[in-house]
Amino acid sequence: MKLKDRFFVFLVLLFLASLYLFFSRTTYDQVDISDALNKAKANLKVNQEIIVFESKNPFNFYDIFNNLEIITNQHVYGVLTYPDSVQEKYPVIIGVAGSKGWGEHHYGYMERYQDAGFATLNLHSFKSRGVESTVGEQISATIPMIVHDAYMALAALSEKKEIDINKVAITGWSLGGGVALLSAWKPIQKHISPEFTFAAHLPIYPPCMSSVEDLEFTSSPIYILIGEIDNWVPAEPCIDLVKSMQIKGYDVGITVYPDAHHSFDRNMELKSVEQAYSLTDCRLSLSKTGIVKTLDYNIPFNNSTLQKIGLYLCADRGTIFGGHEIAREKSKEFALKFMTSHLLK
Repeated sequence: MKLKDRFFVFLVLLFLASLYLFFSRTTYDQVDISDALNKAKANLKVNQEIIVFESKNPFNFYDIFNNLEIITNQHVYGVLTYPDSVQEKYPVIIGVAGSKGWGEHHYGYMERYQDAGFATLNLHSFKSRGVESTVGEQISATIPMIVHDAYMALAALSEKKEIDINKVAITGWSLGGGVALLSAWKPIQKHISPEFTFAAHLPIYPPCMSSVEDLEFTSSPIYILIGEIDNWVPAEPCIDLVKSMQIKGYDVGITVYPDAHHSFDRNMELKSVEQAYSLTDCRLSLSKTGIVKTLDYNIPFNNSTLQKIGLYLCADRGTIFGGHEIAREKSKEFALKFMTSHLLK
């Protein structure tokens, strides 16, 4: 074969490989949750019950819009805890943990909500999929996957006569903050859950998109809490997003805590995580088709491979997280005030 013919074949193969890379989907196997359920049942308290519901395993929002019928089903569970106060119908706060899974500070928020008269649902999307952590990869359990879980949990709660389905809020931290934020994105809510919406959204240090092509959200209030010097998920994109949403008249606000890092509400000293992605200099956008892209390189996160490439080119490795005494106390106070004002009054 002549050199020019070999070069032509190489170009054709490169083109075909690029097409495959661009159009291939990331798929997931269904995970048996029997062991996880048995462990959860063994630790149940008298005021708790386990809610099991059927969800899906979409890699991205594009999959939710276009591929839900062929995406694997996944049973997911949450632990529903009732407060001591007896009520005819309970308002509920759904909690979604971050990339490191449920921690002591997460449970602290939920316990304070219970003391104030709320029922709480701790969503266990990770354990339902056999995942311990997504730090440094963000693939084994994705935000769109858990947004789908959250709406399926909302549907499951609607079947319980003791729950006030019109007073169910969602909060989350880090990755879970992204779930709490993007579950308010109207196109995905209409597609997944046309019958039910969350009454309020409280994302705590979420990864924010610098731009959302279809800037349409539900009418429910949204409030973001984030640290000024968070180098895991920076505050600036959240500030920009809130400004854009406020211009359109949405009930949305943000508090940026001075000198606070990621996980400012933890009771711990600052700690570095070398393998974690730092998005400080990496800006992401969300297209109306449900694809996240890097702004600088315009690389679409169509699948896990392209996401790895995009983050390799855009994001750095190495982050800092840990508690900040003032921000920790203020966030606790604000979270309870926010939920009380929107669910109890």
